[in-house]
Amino acid sequence: MAALRARTRVFDVGEHGVRALNESLHVIPDGDGPARIEVHHPRGQHNVAVGARFPVDIEITGHVGYYAAAMNEGASIHIHGSAGKGVAENIMSGEVRVFGNASDAVASSGRGGLVVVTGDAASRCGISMKGVDIVIGGSIGHLGAFMAQAGRLVVCGDAGAGLGDSLYEAVLYVGGRIDGLGADAEVQPMTDDERMTLAALLHRAGMSTEVSRFQRVGSARRLYHFHVDQDRIHG
Repeated sequence: MAALRARTRVFDVGEHGVRALNESLHVIPDGDGPARIEVHHPRGQHNVAVGARFPVDIEITGHVGYYAAAMNEGASIHIHGSAGKGVAENIMSGEVRVFGNASDAVASSGRGGLVVVTGDAASRCGISMKGVDIVIGGSIGHLGAFMAQAGRLVVCGDAGAGLGDSLYEAVLYVGGRIDGLGADAEVQPMTDDERMTLAALLHRAGMSTEVSRFQRVGSARRLYHFHVDQDRIHG
Protein backbone atom coordinates (compact mmCIF):
# COMPACT_ATOMS: atom_id res chain seq x y z
CA MET A 1 0.00 0.00 0.00
CA ALA A 2 2.86 2.39 0.83
CA ALA A 3 4.44 1.71 -2.56
CA LEU A 4 1.14 2.47 -4.31
CA ARG A 5 0.74 5.73 -2.39
CA ALA A 6 4.27 6.66 -3.35
CA ARG A 7 3.31 6.29 -7.02
CA THR A 8 -0.03 8.10 -6.66
CA ARG A 9 -0.47 11.54 -8.14
CA VAL A 10 -3.25 13.82 -6.94
CA PHE A 11 -4.54 16.23 -9.58
CA ASP A 12 -6.94 19.07 -8.77
CA VAL A 13 -8.76 20.08 -11.97
CA GLY A 14 -10.06 23.23 -10.34
CA GLU A 15 -6.52 24.38 -9.65
CA HIS A 16 -4.54 23.07 -12.63
CA GLY A 17 -7.16 22.76 -15.38
CA VAL A 18 -8.21 19.98 -17.77
CA ARG A 19 -5.53 20.66 -20.38
CA ALA A 20 -2.68 20.04 -17.93
CA LEU A 21 -4.27 16.76 -16.82
CA ASN A 22 -4.70 15.51 -20.38
CA GLU A 23 -1.19 16.52 -21.44
CA SER A 24 0.20 14.40 -18.61
CA LEU A 25 -1.69 11.39 -19.99
CA HIS A 26 -0.50 11.78 -23.58
CA VAL A 27 3.20 11.16 -22.93
CA ILE A 28 4.23 7.59 -22.11
CA PRO A 29 6.52 7.94 -19.09
CA ASP A 30 10.13 6.75 -19.14
CA GLY A 31 10.64 4.13 -16.46
CA ASP A 32 8.11 4.04 -13.63
CA GLY A 33 5.25 6.43 -14.16
CA PRO A 34 2.36 6.96 -11.74
CA ALA A 35 0.41 3.80 -10.90
CA ARG A 36 -2.63 5.82 -9.87
CA ILE A 37 -3.94 9.31 -10.52
CA GLU A 38 -6.63 10.78 -8.28
CA VAL A 39 -8.59 13.52 -10.05
CA HIS A 40 -10.51 15.92 -7.81
CA HIS A 41 -13.02 18.71 -8.50
CA PRO A 42 -13.87 17.99 -12.16
CA ARG A 43 -17.09 20.01 -11.62
CA GLY A 44 -18.75 18.83 -14.82
CA GLN A 45 -16.03 20.10 -17.13
CA HIS A 46 -15.70 18.59 -20.61
CA ASN A 47 -12.89 16.38 -21.97
CA VAL A 48 -11.63 15.17 -18.60
CA ALA A 49 -8.97 12.41 -18.86
CA VAL A 50 -8.96 12.27 -22.66
CA GLY A 51 -6.34 10.39 -24.66
CA ALA A 52 -4.64 8.33 -21.94
CA ARG A 53 -1.86 6.36 -23.62
CA PHE A 54 -0.42 4.09 -20.91
CA PRO A 55 -1.67 1.71 -18.19
CA VAL A 56 -2.63 3.72 -15.12
CA ASP A 57 -5.55 3.74 -12.68
CA ILE A 58 -7.42 7.05 -12.86
CA GLU A 59 -10.00 7.75 -10.16
CA ILE A 60 -12.22 10.76 -10.91
CA THR A 61 -14.30 12.00 -8.00
CA GLY A 62 -17.29 14.01 -9.18
CA HIS A 63 -19.42 14.55 -12.28
CA VAL A 64 -17.87 15.08 -15.72
CA GLY A 65 -19.14 16.73 -18.92
CA TYR A 66 -18.81 15.77 -22.58
CA TYR A 67 -16.31 13.18 -23.90
CA ALA A 68 -14.72 12.20 -20.60
CA ALA A 69 -12.22 9.32 -20.89
CA ALA A 70 -12.42 9.47 -24.69
CA MET A 71 -9.75 7.80 -26.86
CA ASN A 72 -8.52 5.74 -23.92
CA GLU A 73 -5.66 3.38 -24.69
CA GLY A 74 -4.78 1.12 -21.78
CA ALA A 75 -5.84 3.10 -18.71
CA SER A 76 -8.43 2.02 -16.16
CA ILE A 77 -10.65 5.06 -15.58
CA HIS A 78 -13.30 5.17 -12.87
CA ILE A 79 -15.75 8.08 -12.78
CA HIS A 80 -17.45 8.38 -9.38
CA GLY A 81 -20.36 10.46 -10.60
CA SER A 82 -22.40 10.87 -13.78
CA ALA A 83 -21.02 11.56 -17.25
CA GLY A 84 -22.13 13.75 -20.15
CA LYS A 85 -22.31 12.95 -23.84
CA GLY A 86 -19.74 10.69 -25.48
CA VAL A 87 -18.06 9.16 -22.42
CA ALA A 88 -15.35 6.67 -23.53
CA GLU A 89 -15.81 7.70 -27.16
CA ASN A 90 -13.44 5.77 -29.46
CA ILE A 91 -11.96 3.71 -26.64
CA MET A 92 -9.17 1.49 -27.95
CA SER A 93 -8.33 -0.63 -24.87
CA GLY A 94 -8.42 -0.55 -21.07
CA GLU A 95 -11.66 0.14 -19.24
CA VAL A 96 -13.96 2.98 -18.29
CA ARG A 97 -16.50 2.67 -15.47
CA VAL A 98 -19.14 5.26 -14.65
CA PHE A 99 -20.60 4.87 -11.17
CA GLY A 100 -23.73 6.82 -12.03
CA ASN A 101 -25.69 7.67 -15.18
CA ALA A 102 -24.41 8.60 -18.63
CA SER A 103 -25.80 10.81 -21.38
CA ASP A 104 -25.88 10.14 -25.15
CA ALA A 105 -23.48 8.08 -27.26
CA VAL A 106 -21.68 6.00 -24.63
CA ALA A 107 -18.52 4.46 -26.13
CA SER A 108 -19.43 5.47 -29.68
CA SER A 109 -16.99 4.05 -32.27
CA GLY A 110 -15.24 2.08 -29.50
CA ARG A 111 -12.75 -0.43 -30.87
CA GLY A 112 -11.79 -2.39 -27.74
CA GLY A 113 -11.78 -2.54 -23.97
CA LEU A 114 -14.67 -2.54 -21.53
CA VAL A 115 -17.11 0.26 -20.67
CA VAL A 116 -19.48 -0.07 -17.71
CA VAL A 117 -22.25 2.30 -16.62
CA THR A 118 -23.88 1.26 -13.35
CA GLY A 119 -26.97 3.43 -13.92
CA ASP A 120 -28.88 4.40 -17.05
CA ALA A 121 -27.57 5.62 -20.40
CA ALA A 122 -29.38 7.94 -22.79
CA SER A 123 -29.85 7.65 -26.56
CA ARG A 124 -27.45 6.20 -29.14
CA CYS A 125 -25.51 4.10 -26.67
CA GLY A 126 -22.80 2.19 -28.52
CA ILE A 127 -23.40 3.72 -31.96
CA SER A 128 -20.92 2.51 -34.58
CA MET A 129 -19.13 0.34 -32.01
CA LYS A 130 -16.28 -1.60 -33.54
CA GLY A 131 -15.24 -4.17 -30.94
CA VAL A 132 -15.81 -2.64 -27.50
CA ASP A 133 -17.79 -4.43 -24.79
CA ILE A 134 -20.41 -2.20 -23.12
CA VAL A 135 -22.41 -3.17 -20.03
CA ILE A 136 -25.24 -0.91 -18.80
CA GLY A 137 -26.66 -1.69 -15.36
CA GLY A 138 -29.90 0.20 -16.01
CA SER A 139 -31.79 1.11 -19.19
CA ILE A 140 -30.85 2.89 -22.42
CA GLY A 141 -32.67 5.33 -24.70
CA HIS A 142 -33.50 5.11 -28.38
CA LEU A 143 -31.22 4.00 -31.24
CA GLY A 144 -28.87 1.95 -29.10
CA ALA A 145 -26.11 0.27 -31.13
CA PHE A 146 -27.06 2.10 -34.33
CA MET A 147 -24.79 0.80 -37.12
CA ALA A 148 -22.81 -1.24 -34.58
CA GLN A 149 -20.19 -3.24 -36.42
CA ALA A 150 -18.54 -5.47 -33.80
CA GLY A 151 -18.49 -5.99 -30.04
CA ARG A 152 -21.18 -6.60 -27.44
CA LEU A 153 -23.74 -4.32 -25.80
CA VAL A 154 -25.37 -5.66 -22.63
CA VAL A 155 -28.36 -3.78 -21.21
CA CYS A 156 -29.59 -5.10 -17.87
CA GLY A 157 -32.73 -2.93 -17.99
CA ASP A 158 -34.94 -1.78 -20.88
CA ALA A 159 -33.93 -0.62 -24.35
CA GLY A 160 -35.59 2.24 -26.23
CA ALA A 161 -37.00 2.22 -29.74
CA GLY A 162 -34.84 1.54 -32.79
CA LEU A 163 -32.45 -0.84 -31.04
CA GLY A 164 -29.79 -2.20 -33.37
CA ASP A 165 -30.87 -0.21 -36.41
CA SER A 166 -28.63 -1.16 -39.38
CA LEU A 167 -26.73 -3.61 -37.17
CA TYR A 168 -23.73 -5.44 -38.62
CA GLU A 169 -21.88 -8.12 -36.59
CA ALA A 170 -22.22 -6.69 -33.06
CA VAL A 171 -24.41 -8.68 -30.66
CA LEU A 172 -26.84 -7.12 -28.17
CA TYR A 173 -28.26 -8.60 -24.97
CA VAL A 174 -31.24 -7.02 -23.21
CA GLY A 175 -32.51 -8.10 -19.81
CA GLY A 176 -35.67 -5.99 -19.81
CA ARG A 177 -38.22 -4.73 -22.31
CA ILE A 178 -37.31 -3.77 -25.88
CA ASP A 179 -39.47 -0.88 -27.08
CA GLY A 180 -38.75 -1.60 -30.73
CA LEU A 181 -36.09 -3.01 -33.04
CA GLY A 182 -34.46 -1.02 -35.82
CA ALA A 183 -34.06 -2.01 -39.45
CA ASP A 184 -32.49 -5.45 -39.95
CA ALA A 185 -32.30 -6.27 -36.22
CA GLU A 186 -34.08 -9.33 -34.84
CA VAL A 187 -34.32 -11.37 -31.65
CA GLN A 188 -32.32 -14.57 -32.11
CA PRO A 189 -31.78 -17.77 -30.11
CA MET A 190 -28.93 -17.82 -27.61
CA THR A 191 -26.64 -20.85 -27.29
CA ASP A 192 -25.37 -22.32 -24.02
CA ASP A 193 -21.86 -21.11 -24.88
CA GLU A 194 -23.20 -17.59 -25.33
CA ARG A 195 -24.94 -17.74 -21.96
CA MET A 196 -21.63 -18.68 -20.34
CA THR A 197 -19.83 -15.88 -22.16
CA LEU A 198 -22.52 -13.39 -21.15
CA ALA A 199 -22.34 -14.52 -17.52
CA ALA A 200 -18.56 -14.02 -17.55
CA LEU A 201 -18.93 -10.53 -19.03
CA LEU A 202 -21.55 -9.56 -16.43
CA HIS A 203 -19.28 -10.86 -13.67
CA ARG A 204 -16.36 -8.86 -15.04
CA ALA A 205 -18.57 -5.76 -15.08
CA GLY A 206 -19.62 -6.37 -11.48
CA MET A 207 -23.27 -7.00 -12.31
CA SER A 208 -25.17 -9.73 -10.46
CA THR A 209 -28.14 -10.55 -12.63
CA GLU A 210 -29.74 -13.72 -13.98
CA VAL A 211 -28.55 -14.59 -17.49
CA SER A 212 -31.73 -16.52 -18.35
CA ARG A 213 -33.79 -13.31 -18.56
CA PHE A 214 -31.72 -11.81 -21.39
CA GLN A 215 -32.74 -11.73 -25.05
CA ARG A 216 -30.17 -11.83 -27.83
CA VAL A 217 -30.48 -9.33 -30.69
CA GLY A 218 -28.46 -9.76 -33.85
CA SER A 219 -28.48 -8.79 -37.51
CA ALA A 220 -30.94 -10.47 -39.86
CA ARG A 221 -28.41 -9.68 -42.64
CA ARG A 222 -31.08 -8.57 -45.07
CA LEU A 223 -29.21 -5.30 -45.65
CA TYR A 224 -25.99 -7.12 -46.61
CA HIS A 225 -27.18 -7.41 -50.22
CA PHE A 226 -29.04 -5.06 -52.55
CA HIS A 227 -32.25 -6.56 -53.92
CA VAL A 228 -33.95 -5.17 -57.00
CA ASP A 229 -37.64 -5.69 -57.71
CA GLN A 230 -37.45 -6.26 -61.48
CA ASP A 231 -41.21 -6.29 -61.92
CA ARG A 232 -41.59 -2.83 -60.42
CA ILE A 233 -38.75 -1.42 -62.51
CA HIS A 234 -39.66 -2.96 -65.87
CA GLY A 235 -43.35 -3.65 -65.48
